[in-house]
Amino acid sequence: MIVVGTSSGGVTAVQQLLKNLDDKLSMPIVVVQHLPDHSRVAPQTVYGNHTTRDLVEVIDKMPVADRTVFFAPPGYHLSIEAGKYFALSQEDKVNYSRPSIDVTFDSASDIFHKSLCAVLLTGANDDGAKAMARLSQEGAYTIVQDPESAEVDRMPTAALKLFSPDFVGNIEDIAHHLNNLVEGNK
Repeated sequence: MIVVGTSSGGVTAVQQLLKNLDDKLSMPIVVVQHLPDHSRVAPQTVYGNHTTRDLVEVIDKMPVADRTVFFAPPGYHLSIEAGKYFALSQEDKVNYSRPSIDVTFDSASDIFHKSLCAVLLTGANDDGAKAMARLSQEGAYTIVQDPESAEVDRMPTAALKLFSPDFVGNIEDIAHHLNNLVEGNK
């Protein structure tokens, strides 16, 4: 599984990422982006012109499926549970955010362990950095956007202050790197 965390500047970043991912990459992709609690825009409307993959906003108890990009709904924490299905909750915000990237990263690690790839992109707070550092120590593959290429550099910078990820690059480089990982060419 690939889990992508982003905040400010994330719409454009995710559009670019999806546009550059190879169709051979069949694993599920989960996107956790900070949005206002009541914003409702269908993922197909925002991202449909950038990928041929299925795009869905997660509903509670939805099963994880290949070749699908799952989006955390605004106002809900997104967790991946045993049996590989999604769970939504409205528990307190983490890092001033709901959905919280840290919450999703931690739950994905519990299920996917070393077959998890965590990606942290542009954003205006530190959400995702601490969980990503733990994931790296536990053997998950970690990728951070180069802060110089980020629309807002705080989120990737926070991660880079805590640990050294497996890969750092701009969005296009990240997409090509993910494509190569799938082909087994680290």
